[in-house]
Amino acid sequence: MSLVTDAILEKLNSLIVVVNPKGDVEYVSPSAKRILGFEPEQLVGDGWWNLTRDNVEDRQSIKALTLQQMKQEALLETAPQERLLKTANGSERWILWNTSKGPLNTLVGIGHDITDRKKAELKLLEKNTELIQHNKDMLDSIQYASRIQEAILPDVQQIKNVFKDAFVFYQPKDVVSGDYYFFYQRGNKAFVVAVDCTGHGVPGALMSFIANGALKEVIIRKGIENPADILYALDDELYLALNKSKDGVVSIDGMDVAVGVFDFETQTFSYAGAFRPVLVVRDNELIELEASRYPIGFYADVKKVFTTQTIEVKQDDTFYFFTDGYCDQFGGEQKKKFNRKQFKELLLSAQDMEMDEQEAYLQYVLLNWRQDEPQVDDVLVMGIKF
Repeated sequence: MSLVTDAILEKLNSLIVVVNPKGDVEYVSPSAKRILGFEPEQLVGDGWWNLTRDNVEDRQSIKALTLQQMKQEALLETAPQERLLKTANGSERWILWNTSKGPLNTLVGIGHDITDRKKAELKLLEKNTELIQHNKDMLDSIQYASRIQEAILPDVQQIKNVFKDAFVFYQPKDVVSGDYYFFYQRGNKAFVVAVDCTGHGVPGALMSFIANGALKEVIIRKGIENPADILYALDDELYLALNKSKDGVVSIDGMDVAVGVFDFETQTFSYAGAFRPVLVVRDNELIELEASRYPIGFYADVKKVFTTQTIEVKQDDTFYFFTDGYCDQFGGEQKKKFNRKQFKELLLSAQDMEMDEQEAYLQYVLLNWRQDEPQVDDVLVMGIKF
């Protein structure tokens, strides 16, 4: 070729290789010196096959493929092929080849140096592999945390054995939940607590572990029975648990709690709530026991007031403890929240059902309301028939 053509070919980031029908390389562009480190003259003949590949089988298979392509009358259109070539200094370069028929039944290969791109792809693949493994490890850890969380939750059958009938509709937004329920029986009294912790997922689940420990400390170990006193003690326990730092920063984590104590001897129900009410259905009428407007946690410098309300219990009274996940779920034609009013109407409409049927009905209504909308929060509804 002319000096001008050679000068242009030398500066290209591509290789041009011409192979004759015998499988000998007749021409290698001057760019081979810059890309592979070989003089073009070294690569003619069998030099191309022998110098750019270490593996004998690789040399033979590539040469055989080249000869097979030249035997075709019309070279079928093939996808570009990525090949790894050895350079003169022992390093490697990735070349993307396109082949076509040349004059006198030769085969012309044009190879583009894609080494930088390939390295970036391999690095990205490595990062993706690491990310996938990290994600798997994290999900495995969360699944394990879920099993631990399930282990600290009371057995629903235990609640059913104590009362006439009961259900617990518990549906975490993620694998683990920030909603938590507690049950304990001592003598003629049964303690039922519904807790809605700050956040959901892993942060909420960690708070639920703290809630579990605090409730056991207050109700089981300290033996506190008055619902309002339980809330005061919970507030103190949570403050101590979350504010051990020496930097003086006060934690803003907290929880909404409904505490109910059933006294089977006096046939009464005592209740106190921190932002979480309890609903009572009696003779197809709904009574709301309102909560104090203070959460457990937060507002460490505010004097909180929790009040115990006590009512006499009648046969077939049904009590509902719940967090805000059900009422806050978006859905319906307007994509609005389900809201508290509609939730109360739903409970009233289910009073002719057994408690297991009520649980299934609540699940169905929520799913039908959501449709394709994502679940926005953890869901907990407990129904207890006295």
